[in-house]
Amino acid sequence: MALALRTEKPPERFRKSSPSRFVIGQDEHGHWVAMDFQGREGGFFVSREAALKYVADETGRRRGAALFSSKPLALWK
Repeated sequence: MALALRTEKPPERFRKSSPSRFVIGQDEHGHWVAMDFQGREGGFFVSREAALKYVADETGRRRGAALFSSKPLALWK
């Protein structure tokens, strides 16, 4: 189950010359988050697999469409 929401832009470190379009990670509460680099689409997901499926569906299953963050992500500041 996913809840797609308008997002804030992801951290600058992910927007620098990356061929990827999305970043996937967890927020500070452990919820899975996927967000695009423009801050226009994304949401909370019940699992890592659900976030990956969302990105795959949004990008036509393009390889390398997502990066994974080891630091917490936030949809809002």
